[in-house]
Amino acid sequence: MPSLAPDEFTPETTYLNTASFGLPSARAMAAVRAASASWASGRRAPTTEVDRLAPALRAGFARLLDGATADDIALGSGVAGLIAPVANALPSGAEVLLPEGEFASVSMPFVYRDDLVVRFVPLPELAAQVRPQTALVAVSVVQSADGRVTDLAELRAVTRANGAQLLVDATQAAGWLPLRFADADYWVCASFKWLIGARSVAFLATPREFVPRLRPIGSSWYAAEDRWAELYHPTALPTTARRFDTTPDWLGVVAALEGLSLIEELTVDKIGAHDVELADRFRDGLRELGFEPVTARSPIVSVPGAADLAPRLEQAEVIASARGGGLRFAFHLYNSTEDVERALSALRAG
Repeated sequence: MPSLAPDEFTPETTYLNTASFGLPSARAMAAVRAASASWASGRRAPTTEVDRLAPALRAGFARLLDGATADDIALGSGVAGLIAPVANALPSGAEVLLPEGEFASVSMPFVYRDDLVVRFVPLPELAAQVRPQTALVAVSVVQSADGRVTDLAELRAVTRANGAQLLVDATQAAGWLPLRFADADYWVCASFKWLIGARSVAFLATPREFVPRLRPIGSSWYAAEDRWAELYHPTALPTTARRFDTTPDWLGVVAALEGLSLIEELTVDKIGAHDVELADRFRDGLRELGFEPVTARSPIVSVPGAADLAPRLEQAEVIASARGGGLRFAFHLYNSTEDVERALSALRAG
C-alpha cells in the first residue's frame, strides 16, 4: 500500500507524527519559496497578497464542512483564540461540559474563565451527561491523546434536546474524516496537522444566525466590514463569521491553501480509507507483539504504558510521540505499509 502522493513528499524518516505536526507538500514549499522571493524583491506587498488568497482559503476549508460556505469561515492563528469569543459570550455560572483528557486548547478557554461551571466526564458518557442546565458542550471530533472518535450525530441530538450549544474541534479529523457543518454550532480547526497547512493558520466556522451569540475579543483591522476604508475610522464589523478574523500570516495562508488543494485533489474519502487501513494494520501488528493499543477507528494509534520505548523508536528514526505515559502514532497520506513494518520492527527489536 503506497503513499498517496509520492511526488509531493520525501521524508527521510519513518514519519508517524501527523497528530503533532503534518509534513508540508512539495507544492507548498515551492509556493512559500516563491512568495518569500517576491516579498524580498519588494515587488509584492504581503497585505494585498493575503487579500487575494484569503477568499480561496475560506472557501477551501468550507468545502471540508459539508453545508458550509466561505461566509461561515473566520481566519485565526490558533484554536484557543478562536474559541475565546464563544467562551466570552457565556453568562456567569453557565455549565460547560467537556470529556476527560480533552486537548488543553479546547478546555483552557473555559477552565480559566473562573465564573463558569466546568464539568469533565469520560468521553463515552459525554452525551448521557448533557442536561438542561448545560449551556455548552466542547469536544474534539477525534481525541488528540488516543484517536477515539466522538459520535457527533448522537451528541448533536442530545444537545439540541437540552438547548445546549455544541463546539467541536476538528483539528485531528479534518482532512481524513468527512464532516457536516450542521453537526455543531461552532467548529474550530488548526491547519498544521492533517490539513498539512501552517502553524499560523486556523479556522472558526459558524453560521450567520449564530454570529450574534458571540462577543468579538480584540477585534483587529482585518475584521472590519470594509477593512481598507476603515483603517483609521472603524465603523462596523461584518454580520458573518469574518468579524472574528485576526490578521493572517501571509506565508501561512500560502502554505495552508496548497495543503487544502492537495487534500481536495486526493479527496477526503480516499485519504481517510488509506490512513485508517494503515492504522488498522499497525494495531493488528501491535497485538501480535503483545501490546494493547487503544481501540479506535482512526489514523491515530495510542499504545498505553509504552513511553519507555520512545528511545528505541528514535534510534530507528521512527518519529512518533510520547503522550501521557504511552506512545502515539499517526498515519497520513504520505505513509505506506513500509512505514507500518518499520515501526513494528523497531518495537520488536531488543
